[in-house]
Amino acid sequence: VGGAVRNAVLGIDVADIDLATPMLPDDVIALARKNDFSVYPTGLSHGTVTVVAHGVSFEITTLRRDVETTGRHAVVAFTSDWEADAQRRDFTINALFATADGTIIDCVGGLDDLAHRRVRFIGDPSARIREDYLRILRFFRFFACYDGGDIDPGGLKAATTLKSGLKTLSAERIRSELLALLRIERAGDTLAIMQDASIIATLFDRPFHLDRLNKLDELSALQGVAIDPLNRLAAAAVDTVADCEILSSTLRLSTAEYDALRDALRISEETFATGSSLDLRTQIYHHGNAAAVRALLWTWSRGQTSIRDPSWLKKLVVAQHWAAPSLPFSGRDVLAHGIAAGPQVGEILQRFERWWIAHDFPDDTLVLRAGLIRCIEQV
Repeated sequence: VGGAVRNAVLGIDVADIDLATPMLPDDVIALARKNDFSVYPTGLSHGTVTVVAHGVSFEITTLRRDVETTGRHAVVAFTSDWEADAQRRDFTINALFATADGTIIDCVGGLDDLAHRRVRFIGDPSARIREDYLRILRFFRFFACYDGGDIDPGGLKAATTLKSGLKTLSAERIRSELLALLRIERAGDTLAIMQDASIIATLFDRPFHLDRLNKLDELSALQGVAIDPLNRLAAAAVDTVADCEILSSTLRLSTAEYDALRDALRISEETFATGSSLDLRTQIYHHGNAAAVRALLWTWSRGQTSIRDPSWLKKLVVAQHWAAPSLPFSGRDVLAHGIAAGPQVGEILQRFERWWIAHDFPDDTLVLRAGLIRCIEQV
């Protein structure tokens, strides 16, 4: 049921396979164990059991009908009615069932919507959204991913009217959905609709520079650089360290995600303001090529420079392809010059590293040895 069927119909790779059944959870568990499959009761209150068969996980959920809906935490009852289960799902294209022989059960017009690349809520869009306000963001994400025409007016009206409900969602759920949207190629067009509907303002309550994001997309496409959701976010919403802090708090970014934003800002300030090729190579040495490319594209997208500017294109080649060398000496080399083991060895290596970088990473053996001796003599 759901995404696996939708993607299979479209000829798109299927990642996860969710199963639906009229069997009760206890019967699912018993049958799985009878066949020597591992069983994990991951959501029994909602009828979901995870079964691992031949190393692959499947979520198997008993058909349900809503008894009472209070946001995400609906009270459900089990049923054998496929249509009742379909009616409680979010979008028509997510409510398709396929039997073992490939027969598709379509109770809500999902196949026709899929054929026309339409994303529609099942039933009343407002009612579906009130059941879970995250469906506002899912509506736009699915539109960006699957829709081939104009956005559904009923869904857009409901999402716009009920956008304040987004403030009731956890930062983690918003982050997951937003970054998933930013991974989609058509995100820029969809974000423009969201911005016009004040959805973006509801999420961020701060400037969101869609023009920068669009320029970043143009640059990435022109240079064959893969879509980077975090860099799209940075291009649109980061100007200062304070912006990094606010985004990290608002979206509960991981430490790695926050560091990526902060590094992009730091590299931009320390490198592209000066235009020095040595500064760029230094940043690659310290932070790696990927961080340098991210920072360069982010900085480029924020300025007025053409996407075909030759000086920036030259920097991008360096950021993408310059291979940072390894520090040519180790503590053993310092010890070989008669320095006693201890903190002083590390201090000499640090001094040499600074000298080496300042002289643009020389690789001549005589020059390097002279530089190391000079650093030792300064002790």
